[in-house]
Amino acid sequence: MSGLSKGIRKAEVALKWDPSPAGQPPTDLDLVAGVYPADDPYGDPAYVVHFDSRSPDGTIHLDRDSRDGLGFGWDEVMRLELERLDARYARVVVGVVIQQRPARRAFADVLRPGLRIREGYTVLAEDDFAGVSGATAAVVAEFARDDSGSWEFRPGLRGFDGDAETFLRTMGRARPS
Repeated sequence: MSGLSKGIRKAEVALKWDPSPAGQPPTDLDLVAGVYPADDPYGDPAYVVHFDSRSPDGTIHLDRDSRDGLGFGWDEVMRLELERLDARYARVVVGVVIQQRPARRAFADVLRPGLRIREGYTVLAEDDFAGVSGATAAVVAEFARDDSGSWEFRPGLRGFDGDAETFLRTMGRARPS
């Protein structure tokens, strides 16, 4: 029956964390997504979706954006309507970036971070960033078209330590072998 699978059609990536202790600067985490063309799926993203943007066709957007973790439940939520994404795109890579103002922060410095990726009510992945505790950003999910054109979810958490701009440019590069 696997031949009848339509793959992942819509996905939701949700992020949460607790606010900084009283007297400390707020902690700000951001969900980002890079969309990669079929003719160069591991090169530069065709476009990036983040807190001040959305995809040109409206298929990827943030429903919530928090600057301090003071929300109830999930502080940031990104929705991906993969079934509507144009065939010229082959991959979508989702990441989390910790804003580095006013001081450097890694995931170990964030109070109770949490991640959930799901399709409908089916949870595809959950994580607490413990595996990338020293990183300042991380790739949290990859969605890729298979040979039939259906979208598949590729789980995995990969940490990154550096500035946000470099992360956005390189987060979709091929994993080292």
